[in-house]
Amino acid sequence: MEKESTKLEKQYAKNMEQNIVISVTNLRKRFNLEAGFFARLGRYVHAVNGVSLAIGKNETYGLVGESGCGKTTTARLLVRMYEADEGEITFQGRDGNIEDVRSLKGREFKQYRERVKYVFQDPARSLNPRMTVYEVLTSGARWAMKRHGAGGAAILKEEAASILEEVGLSASDLERRPAEFSGGQRQRISIARGLLMKPDLLICDEVVSALDVSIQGQILNLLLDLRSSRKSSQQELSFLFIAHDLKVACYFCDRIGVMYRGEIMEEAPAAEIWKHGLHPYTELLFSSAGKIPAQESPAAPAKTTSAKSINTEPEGCSFASRCPYAKERCFMEKPHPRTVGTKHLLRCWR
Repeated sequence: MEKESTKLEKQYAKNMEQNIVISVTNLRKRFNLEAGFFARLGRYVHAVNGVSLAIGKNETYGLVGESGCGKTTTARLLVRMYEADEGEITFQGRDGNIEDVRSLKGREFKQYRERVKYVFQDPARSLNPRMTVYEVLTSGARWAMKRHGAGGAAILKEEAASILEEVGLSASDLERRPAEFSGGQRQRISIARGLLMKPDLLICDEVVSALDVSIQGQILNLLLDLRSSRKSSQQELSFLFIAHDLKVACYFCDRIGVMYRGEIMEEAPAAEIWKHGLHPYTELLFSSAGKIPAQESPAAPAKTTSAKSINTEPEGCSFASRCPYAKERCFMEKPHPRTVGTKHLLRCWR
């Protein structure tokens, strides 16, 4: 316990020094491969394997990778929709207090949930069709507004109307129901719900992937406007932006972590990833997104070797079975993250 306490104290000091809003160290999560009473024990899906990352105040961090790589699981561990098996999560809000997220309970945990809000991928499923827009926006905020006393309800309605107008809708929409809106408008409502409590961190989980291409651009521009307006008004708001399209992430984010099979394979500022993405998996993502023509991308002709099942942790590099540059060492020994330049981390033997 003493060692754990010392580690947390060091992490807290680092957060204070580097102005970090949330920090994750060696986060791990696995799920039973089979469900039900008669499911066999000992078979697991290793969804998150030792992820470490940090998001600064007023920073937009992009977590990018293919479906099933562990992006959403990582995000849900941050808000404890899932409980981590191992690892540390530390959070520092605008009040300056630093907390061990995994140990929070009761009122402290509710207050943490106010400071870190989650916007889901599919607004049609995340918005209760029986509620009005006003009820959707305020259902998680009413208990917090009781501190305002008798005028709390009026203040809450005024703030709900204001945030709805900020995301491009009208205050008159408060009494309508989600089913009366288009997909893009429902996503705006989801974003408004996330912003109502003035959080320190907004987690955007594939917020544009379920929308038409033309609507995707509108939502991205909305998020850009929200980010710039809060920076100009000196309101601290950080983003965790989860996406499978690396081009979109480079457009929107300050810094990007490229994820594969539960591991961060490469992390660097977005401009650095765009110009000098070094990991073979990063090259593959760019080629599939159209930045590099597939026939010209060195990572495009993947090896014919089939990828290992995700119910076993690979001895070597998790990407080795798909990598055109893989050597014998890549299959036998796991690469550790190393620094390339000043702010570029890479998990690769090449």
